[in-house]
Amino acid sequence: MDTVWIKNPLAIYTANQHDARGGLLVRGNRIIELVAKDTTPTNHVDYVVDASQHVVTPGLINAHHHFYQTLTRAYPDALNKELFHWLKSLYPVWAHLDAEMMSVASELALVELMRSGCTTASDHHYLFPDGLENAIDLQIDAAQQLGVRAIFTRGSMSLGEDQGGLPPRQTIQHEHTIIDDSKRLISEYHQHHYGAMIQIALAPCSPFSVTTELMKETARIAEQEQVMVHTHLCETKDEEQFCIERFGLRPVDYLEDVGWLNKRTWLAHGIHFNQEEITRLGRAKVGVCHCPTSNMMLASGICRNLELEKAGVKVGLGVDGSASNDGSNMIAEVRMAMYLQRLQYGSAAVTHTDALRWATKGSALAMGRHDIGELAVDKQADIAMFKLDDIRFSGSHDPLAALLLCGAQQADRVMIAGQWRVHDGEVQGVDLASLIDRHRRAAKRLAKSVMR
Repeated sequence: MDTVWIKNPLAIYTANQHDARGGLLVRGNRIIELVAKDTTPTNHVDYVVDASQHVVTPGLINAHHHFYQTLTRAYPDALNKELFHWLKSLYPVWAHLDAEMMSVASELALVELMRSGCTTASDHHYLFPDGLENAIDLQIDAAQQLGVRAIFTRGSMSLGEDQGGLPPRQTIQHEHTIIDDSKRLISEYHQHHYGAMIQIALAPCSPFSVTTELMKETARIAEQEQVMVHTHLCETKDEEQFCIERFGLRPVDYLEDVGWLNKRTWLAHGIHFNQEEITRLGRAKVGVCHCPTSNMMLASGICRNLELEKAGVKVGLGVDGSASNDGSNMIAEVRMAMYLQRLQYGSAAVTHTDALRWATKGSALAMGRHDIGELAVDKQADIAMFKLDDIRFSGSHDPLAALLLCGAQQADRVMIAGQWRVHDGEVQGVDLASLIDRHRRAAKRLAKSVMR
């Protein structure tokens, strides 16, 4: 295995205050040495990558997404609506998803993420209409073809609108089908080892789309198989009211009642917690994925990141679905998180390094990973490198701060598990024009299928 020296970066973010201004060494899929400023490596070097024009960060980690939603960006019937009405507009559209649409949507979302510096992507897929029972298998194939690290959450909906839930009946599955497929996916694909490239988590969509029995059975299987669990929680006040009316419990009380209040759980959004609930979540070591752009687009509210972290909650970052964000740009999401949290806490309380922490180590820990998210010895060699040569950066002085303040949009180079997957801003082996063409045609076909 060659040893690569990523040498003398313009700036580097290590999160642990270690001096790595001389760069870092990678051998195989691991970081083996951090090089201090004005020093040379102690290990033998086979070749050098000049990073003097790059800001170097850990690979960004997206802790919540819905890849299929790239097919319904800026969808006319869903514009200018809040969550429940937005979902009701789109569920009938998504019910027409097929295998070809799922494959190309997953590929496009992953490529878009990788180009923005993302090295680990989590997706929450919960729609399995007839003919799309193998949706997660299709996603895994796309990730493996691209060489990106991924955590796929086997989502589910079992509570139709005729049973008091939100989704229409044609979008839900029987619970035995959900359980059987969850076990199959874990058995066939989940990797427990250090440096795992593919993992499976279990992810009932939300309290308003699955039954209490499914939530409890999911927790039992996750404990038995030692996998993570994931769901949307406390995204809106409507959800809180739904839980009180249906279960007689606030959402966090419901989470505890079904056996989910533990370190295997990470939640998407986590906006509407009171202080007592934040304390309980922290004590249980639950993770929360902040989704700033989606929360603004749907006017859901603002996650209380600093209070959650202070309580012990593991706070990560996600772009959320491309129909409530309309993009899958992870470095842009880091900037958005910094600004939205400053709006809540003040400019002096939230720094650019806070936002980078949420997008790297925070996301990793929220999803139960200790081998990624940091530039440190023995961590996985997942690395993003950004150039500051665009007009937007002209006149900037602090390179690391400029990455967010001046609005970086694209990585120049990305390494995943020691392999260069993005070079000169492009994902290796991908014909981008062809991918966009296939994706656009799939999106048009999905829209037309609703009109029939």
